[in-house]
Amino acid sequence: MTVITLVREIQLPLLALILLGACTAKLARTLQTGSVAAGLGPTDLFPRRLKRPAAAAICSSELIMGPGLLLTAGRFGGDAVADLIRVVTCLFFVVALCGLVELREHRPDLGCGCFGDLSVRPVGIRSILRAGLLAVAAAATVGLPPVQLPPPGLRAAIALGLLVGELLLVAVLSPETGEVLTRLGYSEPCELREASPRRALAALHRSRRWRRQSVLVDGDEPADMWRELCWWYVVYPVRGRTPGSMLVFAVQAKTHRPAIRSALAGPYSDPRHGADGEGGATSAVRSAVF
Repeated sequence: MTVITLVREIQLPLLALILLGACTAKLARTLQTGSVAAGLGPTDLFPRRLKRPAAAAICSSELIMGPGLLLTAGRFGGDAVADLIRVVTCLFFVVALCGLVELREHRPDLGCGCFGDLSVRPVGIRSILRAGLLAVAAAATVGLPPVQLPPPGLRAAIALGLLVGELLLVAVLSPETGEVLTRLGYSEPCELREASPRRALAALHRSRRWRRQSVLVDGDEPADMWRELCWWYVVYPVRGRTPGSMLVFAVQAKTHRPAIRSALAGPYSDPRHGADGEGGATSAVRSAVF
């Protein structure tokens, strides 16, 4: 078993993984948009009546070739069927390469849509190089003898290392990698994050600040509660103080361990519609709490 043969063998799972991943991403986008051709850049090169059939053909080809490469890696179907699927896969990536070149030339504003919503960036040299690499990888599998899973040992470790290395190379050539990392690192701004008022009250009543100051509260229910950006404001009347005095708690709109602050304020009027103008009393309450 030579290293060259080992490299040729690992192209089969690599190609199958990429084809199935691309097909899954396209199907997910289709379910979201209701159109199989939506966001699939190369279909814009076809006449309007052919866009949907072309998009369906691309998805169907990926769905057939991915499992086909794995099923025919052994002796299933015979050498002729295995080589037919591998040749078709090679031609598929060659056509994809030509389509990406044409798309970059005539519609440089469009993404390729290769991996659904992840492929939104305009087609660049990396996408073209990736298609060329995959075409070469598919061509290398033509004529490959039946593949058998290697027993645990050095050969299996080398094969796994080569597969991981080539996947990393494909990732480097994929603009979608940056989009994935951006989405994984994305955190929704707190002012846009949904937050339940009941959860905010539960967090308040569990807090040390509430245990220390609840003796001042007159009544079980808050007199008012509202949300402003990243904070819930909870107002309770205060016993034994100037009539109309209030105890204001600010609870961060956060699921885990929200920050909680509090302050005593003077006679209460609705902070959202105070006599001092729209938002004026709200500013006063915020200043008292913070």
